[in-house]
Parts: sequence; C-alpha cells; structure tokens
Amino acid sequence: MPVYTDIAAELYPRSKGSVPRGVKTFTASASGIGLTRVEIERSGLRRPKGKYITLDMPHFAVIDDRNEAYVWAIASQLRALLPRDGLVLVAGVGNRSVTADALGPETADRVFVTRHLCEHPDSETEEMRLRPVAAFSPGVEGVTGLSTAELLQSIVSRLSPAAVVCVDSLCTSDARRLGCSVQLSTAGLSPRTAPPLTADTLGVPVVAVGVPTVMESSASPDPERPLVLTPKDIDAIIRRGATLLALAINKALQPALSVGELTFLTS
Repeated sequence: MPVYTDIAAELYPRSKGSVPRGVKTFTASASGIGLTRVEIERSGLRRPKGKYITLDMPHFAVIDDRNEAYVWAIASQLRALLPRDGLVLVAGVGNRSVTADALGPETADRVFVTRHLCEHPDSETEEMRLRPVAAFSPGVEGVTGLSTAELLQSIVSRLSPAAVVCVDSLCTSDARRLGCSVQLSTAGLSPRTAPPLTADTLGVPVVAVGVPTVMESSASPDPERPLVLTPKDIDAIIRRGATLLALAINKALQPALSVGELTFLTS
C-alpha cells in the first residue's frame, strides 16, 4: 500500500521520466531554494486540477524565519496566484491543541489584518495603501460541532472576499521534506476526512498554503490505521514555520511594506 502524500511534486517527480497526460512539471533552483511546479490540467488524476508549487528550503527548526530571501520566495509565488485587488481572507485550518496540526492557526495569529482599517481609513492608512485582509481560525469539528467548510462558507457569503488563503499542515511521503518545504496550490484543500475547501465549495478562488509536518509509516501493522510520524523538533518547526508563512502572506498582500515593517506591525 503506497504511503499517502499531499505533495504533488512527490506524485509526479521528473526523475521518473514521463508523467500522465494532462500533467506538466517544471523544476528550478536559486539561492539554495528548490522549486517544483506541477500543473494538473484534467480531472481523474491523483490530485484535483490546479497549479501546485513546492519550495524546498533549509529546515525550519534552524532557519531564520525573517530571512528576506525565504519570505520573498514564498510571497512572490503566492502573489502570482491571487487576484490583484480586493479583500483576502486567511483561514488557519487545523487543531491548535495538536502541535503538528497547529500550523494554520499559528500562522493566522500572525497575519497583518487590515479590513477594519480599510473600512474606516484615516490619512495614514490611505498613505500606506493597505489591502484589506481578514484572518480566521475555524477550529475543528470535534470541538465546535461545525465543519471548517460550513464556517468558511458562512464567512465568505458575508464578506465576499476576492480570494481565500487556507493554511494547513500537510502530509508527505518523503521524510526529507518534513518541516522544510512549502506547497502552494490553486486547487485548495481536499482533506481525506472532511469536506473540501475549494473554489467550488466556497464560491471564490482558494489558494492552499501548507508545510509537511507529518508522514505515514509504511511499517504499520494495520494498513487501515497507519502510524503517523512527526519530527522530534516539531515545536520549533511550527513556531518558525508559522512566522515565515505569515510574513510571506503579509508581504504578498502588502508589497509596499518591508519585511522589517511587517515584523514590527505584527509583533
């Protein structure tokens, strides 16, 4: 039984030579950051249609999470996937009580929210030319009794954002990617045990951003209940990964502000 992965670059690696019809791949690297782009153009494959971009970086437990090169690498890719104008809702998906699943809520906590400033601007706000941003962590259904999809559908219908950015922890089949890769996707999120968070279900463009924090072990004695492994330094990965992702999201949405200014405004 193959080990599950959320990472499209692991499903369609260029090292295997050919890829299925309707799949395009591209790889590049610069300044110690690897990039793999997978574009799925038809339905019926192992991942929904959409663009998948994977950035491979140094391990987040030891990375400088305010390093401008890393922030800009993620921000530039994210900005290209989003509409140029309009409100963006950042949704921190996951369970903050479970360390490996807390990336989404921890990231949302660090997002520079500006919707309230843009609705009632003053001279300083107008001079900064801020883009409206809202952030929300819906929690998990086992705690709230409400699915993430239900909560986001309600908020989207009320706010009518131009796009939703969903941040979540991901599963990898390659231990080398644990805590040191970022995947961005226009296909949204399609969890195995929860309703999907996609443009079809929310009614607006959805970009998923995630970091692999867990992997399933092929050594499990019960295929129906796979062992789930996390790195021993998962606390540092989540803490620094959330800071890095939040800064990248903030930079993508507020390009006129420097990384230093965004750090000051969210600290």
